[in-house]
Amino acid sequence: MAPAVIVEDLTKLYRKYSQKRRFQTMKSALIKGDLFRQLRPEEVFLALEKVSFTVEKGETFGIIGSNGAGKSTLLKIIAGTLRSTYGKVLVDGRISALIELGAGFHPEISGRENIYINGIILGLSKKEIQQRFDDTVRFAELEEFIEHPIKTYSTGMYLRLGFAIAINVEPDVLLIDEVIAVGDEAFYRKCLDKIKEFQWKKKTILIVSHALGMIKTLCDRAILLQKGRVKQIGDPRMVVDAYLSDVAEKEERELSRLHSQTLEQYVLGAEAKPEGEAHPPATEYEKKRWGSREIEIREVKLLDKRGQERHIFNSGEPMEIRMTIYARKKIKDFIFGVGIFNSGGISCYGTNTHIEKFAPQEVSGEGMVSFKIERLDLIEGTYFLDVAAHQIDGTPYDYHRQLYTFRVKSLIADIGVFRPQHQWSFSPNISFKKM
Repeated sequence: MAPAVIVEDLTKLYRKYSQKRRFQTMKSALIKGDLFRQLRPEEVFLALEKVSFTVEKGETFGIIGSNGAGKSTLLKIIAGTLRSTYGKVLVDGRISALIELGAGFHPEISGRENIYINGIILGLSKKEIQQRFDDTVRFAELEEFIEHPIKTYSTGMYLRLGFAIAINVEPDVLLIDEVIAVGDEAFYRKCLDKIKEFQWKKKTILIVSHALGMIKTLCDRAILLQKGRVKQIGDPRMVVDAYLSDVAEKEERELSRLHSQTLEQYVLGAEAKPEGEAHPPATEYEKKRWGSREIEIREVKLLDKRGQERHIFNSGEPMEIRMTIYARKKIKDFIFGVGIFNSGGISCYGTNTHIEKFAPQEVSGEGMVSFKIERLDLIEGTYFLDVAAHQIDGTPYDYHRQLYTFRVKSLIADIGVFRPQHQWSFSPNISFKKM
């Protein structure tokens, strides 16, 4: 049996706008017969590059990737609303697409007239549209508004009507972009039920979505696009995991960059100015670090159980906060402390060596302070770290106020701040099924 969709070497180029070369480039390109070959590489944006895959009949196929990866461009080319630059797409059967909110709707005419116009565009006869009209309106929940002009509809009403038209055409291939996420929870569930009904009818479905749980649950296979290229195709769980790994690596690089920037600006900065020298107004960063610097915190690292520096941790993992310090002279009055705050500024945890009964004796020169957390039992989110060296009476040597950021990932969507170790138990008459 032939596949429902065949995509071969699909490439889509967009010309970047250039005021300088606008007329010269267009003229020379048209004369020579190839617009894009006459453009320099920096004048072209490659939305898709040599994308190839097949979708079998009756298969539900997920398309994932970060913003700008080419997902929607790919779906539009398959739908026929956008032309490729190179490559080809073959589709066996009638296509129906829900790609852009309100696409194909005329705002000045009624919902009823738009149903007829869109039905004809999708290949239905007037009689077929009449037969399906009531079901379309009922599914869209627009009985009271179907005679009103489309321009008076809310975003949710647009979505409901577009989805209702798309599914009531009874297509062989259904294309769905992220737009179903615009609807409320009840309609979202209704859409999922309809998708499952289509799966039962062995319809072919292509879904673009950031709802990774839905991709893993609904799809038979998935494709991961990265900057217009195919990075991976296969089992949806494997492809979603690859995407999450890419996201984590990107976040890690960004947090590492911010961390290095913090060290460069504050930790590895110049010595305190001599007494009497004029000080410029404090920057926002300088306002987050203060103290005499008799003891200086020169480096702060967040380490995993293998001693590797990281900025993204899974809930329940161990984490070490390691500080490199330098005391300019022998000091006998000193305390080291740490504090963890969530993105809302709420203190999640704070302690110091004095609270935990470490009596200071002496510090001088360079040293290392390590604070190890056996289990980072925080819920998913972004957290900020305070580190400090100060005297017993609180006089600061070096205080870093929320200069360091880390993220905690979790597969469990609990709420609050702290995730204590726990377990549930139930009497025999209460039963659950593992999800």
